[in-house]
Amino acid sequence: MHHHAYLWTGPKPRFDQDALRRPPHPDPPPHGSRPELVQRYREVAAQFTTSDLPPLETAYWLVKPGTQVRGTWRAGEPGAVTWLSGQLDQHSPRFVTARQRTALLASVAERLRWGGDVSLGFYLERPAFLSLALVACSPNRAQPNLTCPAQGPPGPGR
Repeated sequence: MHHHAYLWTGPKPRFDQDALRRPPHPDPPPHGSRPELVQRYREVAAQFTTSDLPPLETAYWLVKPGTQVRGTWRAGEPGAVTWLSGQLDQHSPRFVTARQRTALLASVAERLRWGGDVSLGFYLERPAFLSLALVACSPNRAQPNLTCPAQGPPGPGR
């Protein structure tokens, strides 16, 4: 097992586009549905896997393009927690205290040890939103049927 890191920053109204953050229903709208419903379903079905928006369910990062992976670490390696720590240092030094950061990173390390996913979100200025995720892969506990987005064996920071 390994973990992939994902990062998204952007305007909060874009983050709030829930339809693009959830996988499309496996069945399209029935024949005779309103044209706008059919069109919206087609848009969501086409855009979900290619959109850079964080999915509502963390495991679905794995269906996004491999180019969105910010790093990959084998289970038990400290690199994933180090990456997350660096992101917190870069993006949230004003609103995550040292004590909160220490507790948060300890919790993250524990969750990664047992193969869980980590998903964090913070409001930034302007109003913008920061989404950070570490997603277990090969397999993912929540969605074991999802395949790995990266090719080849994982390596530190890859």
